[in-house]
Amino acid sequence: MPPESSSSPSPRLDRRQALAWLAVAAVGLTASGRLPLGAAEPGDRPHGKRIGADPVLNKTYVPGELWPLSFTPAQRAAADALADLILPPEAGGKKPSELGVPAFIDEWVSSYYDETLKDRPIILAGLTWLDAEAQRRHGAVFAKLTEAQQAGIADDICGVKPVKKEHKPGQDFFKRFRHLAAGGYYTTPQGMRELGYVGNTPSANFDGPTPEALKHLGLA
Repeated sequence: MPPESSSSPSPRLDRRQALAWLAVAAVGLTASGRLPLGAAEPGDRPHGKRIGADPVLNKTYVPGELWPLSFTPAQRAAADALADLILPPEAGGKKPSELGVPAFIDEWVSSYYDETLKDRPIILAGLTWLDAEAQRRHGAVFAKLTEAQQAGIADDICGVKPVKKEHKPGQDFFKRFRHLAAGGYYTTPQGMRELGYVGNTPSANFDGPTPEALKHLGLA
């Protein structure tokens, strides 16, 4: 957990904002053709090959079993800190880093699929940029900053306010990382509970449509 600022309460990115981002992301946040931060072309595959077939989907795999993971220890620490900043848990809940959200993002950018490979250069270069920007501003990597310092960097690249020219390299990264982190978090049991989602829950019986619903459809 990042150390807290001793001078003032640490600002947080609130839950409603994260949910709004998720809704927007589902519609419009796709990986663009633009490659920020001088990244490699998406076609530069991480392991020089493509996966030949989908994994066995009813089997449980440990991280790195299907393909080598990509994050360096420094990138993983930055991803942990940023995910926890974007999606702070509700009271009594676990942080995204404790739920494996950054591990999910690492698996995502390490896989061989065309769509996931588009995100690889954006996420890897972006995490490196995040640490470089933290060092430039505060003399420490992103994970070692106070929460207020982390939020200051995030606020400058998240797009809520106009992004300055010098912060443009982090904008595409933050947009995509936020989308992946939200998708990972809200598909965990904790995230689904926060959304009030009750799907995938067995039911002892099915009562069918209510009389009001049948009447509305002209079937009653």
